[in-house]
Amino acid sequence: MRPLTEDETKTLFEKLSKYIGENIRLLIDRPDGNYVFRLHRDRVYYVREKTVRLATNVARKHLISLGTCVGKFSKSGKFRLHITALDYLAPYAKHKVWVKPSSEQSFLYGHHLVKSGLGRITENTPQYQGVIVCSMNDTPLGFGVAAKTTQQCRHADPMAIVCFHQADIGEYLRSENELT
Repeated sequence: MRPLTEDETKTLFEKLSKYIGENIRLLIDRPDGNYVFRLHRDRVYYVREKTVRLATNVARKHLISLGTCVGKFSKSGKFRLHITALDYLAPYAKHKVWVKPSSEQSFLYGHHLVKSGLGRITENTPQYQGVIVCSMNDTPLGFGVAAKTTQQCRHADPMAIVCFHQADIGEYLRSENELT
């Protein structure tokens, strides 16, 4: 487990800023202690600084994970968010999309969100902006990318895609072996 390099930190923060904007600093400087991002086997973990110091007693080859896995770096150097980061990103999200109950299951099976399943969308959401997808009772369901602006969504066809699927909480069941 090691700290992120400057390039890795820049890539991580660019991805996080698509979803939470300038609120990244709220993730690191929290009132309950300082938190850091650490890299272990191409995966980025969000962990309390005190826990990182305690983990130095464990050999790297015996350490499976530490803290919450935020995502992983691909072999090409791109960063992909994991669904495990949803609980930490949802409270700070700048843009959200709410899904009607009739379309929740479709989204949780990995399908894009169409206009007929759109309950609400945050005002002034730009196109291709990262959004947090929530149920109508504000339970976070996953990540997505807005396929249309808020204004375009109002006049779109009912079967037009308004949010591209990125990750959802159904991945806990579909891909439980790869999430560790």
